[in-house]
Amino acid sequence: MRWWHSFSGVQPDTGDTRTFFIEFFVINPGLGGDQPILGQHPYYKKRGMRPSYVMVKAGVFPDAEGEGGRQLHAFYPISALKTTLNPLVMQVSDGQSGHCLYSEDKLTGFVEVTRREARHRSLMTDSGSMEWDLEVRKAVSCHTGLRAGRFFQLLNALDSYWHGEGIRSFFRGSVTLDGVSYDIIPELSYGYADKHWGRNFNRPWFQFACGKLSSQRTGGALRHSVLAISGFCPRFLWFPLRGRLMMQLTYMGEDFTFSHCKWETKETGKRFIWHILAKSKSAVVKISGSSTKAEMLQLQYESPEGKKSKIPLLAGSAGVGTIQLYRKVSGARELMDTLKLDNALCFYQKETLDRPPGT
Repeated sequence: MRWWHSFSGVQPDTGDTRTFFIEFFVINPGLGGDQPILGQHPYYKKRGMRPSYVMVKAGVFPDAEGEGGRQLHAFYPISALKTTLNPLVMQVSDGQSGHCLYSEDKLTGFVEVTRREARHRSLMTDSGSMEWDLEVRKAVSCHTGLRAGRFFQLLNALDSYWHGEGIRSFFRGSVTLDGVSYDIIPELSYGYADKHWGRNFNRPWFQFACGKLSSQRTGGALRHSVLAISGFCPRFLWFPLRGRLMMQLTYMGEDFTFSHCKWETKETGKRFIWHILAKSKSAVVKISGSSTKAEMLQLQYESPEGKKSKIPLLAGSAGVGTIQLYRKVSGARELMDTLKLDNALCFYQKETLDRPPGT
């Protein structure tokens, strides 16, 4: 189970803008105890033990020059997780690594990793420190309907399930990264929050989301508009099928949802480029988006089986592109608006590892 949050902050002295992320990650809670079981640690790997822990992942994406990106991991035993329901509140504390809290409207916590700790491969982390104290208002949600329902879960119909609980979110508060403070201002935070859960990660792993949209028709920024796309991998019995996309475009308060999408990925030496065509009974959306590789960070995870993929999972917050929104009228298409997107959140992992010719 993964509860992901990302948002932008401004350094008040320099005006420097960075995009941060915070995630609560719970793996194999039924196997846990009073110590985190790290699947990449030689002791546990030798004994064939699957990972079980709560991981708090915090960090920042690379800047425009491709510098400064990092991810920091704090691991807690399952016994350290305290939860309440309705509303959901999660807290972890072990008396040493600090105290982290997640709720629907608040995030607080602190992660610090020394250089010595970061040398341990089993921790899959960089070094540094990050502290946060944030309020969250989730303004737009993406409800994935039956595909996230109990029936599909009982059938093990998907590898991973998705709920976009705050695809347009407003964050307020502060973040301190390695001693440097950033102000998180709601109107400039361009926040995003979602949840994934299931038996494994999607492959290919593809997400694209943007809350910073501007309209060619009006010439201005759109406050109540957002795009969110997530891939999913359906199964028939136990056999994986071709990956598909779920998508929601909220345009000036009106939701357009799509489950029939065609897309292709192109890769150059410096960029990933995505072209998406989505259709429903009432609308058509064409998307062209891209992200530079230099502004993407390789995120580190291990699967519930304790496997660490050799295929890099890249993520960043510097996606750009355009969206064309058409409404179907009397069998024809009518262009409603062309939108420009900036600072889009991108996750991308290929389905297979590239191999040199002849291998």
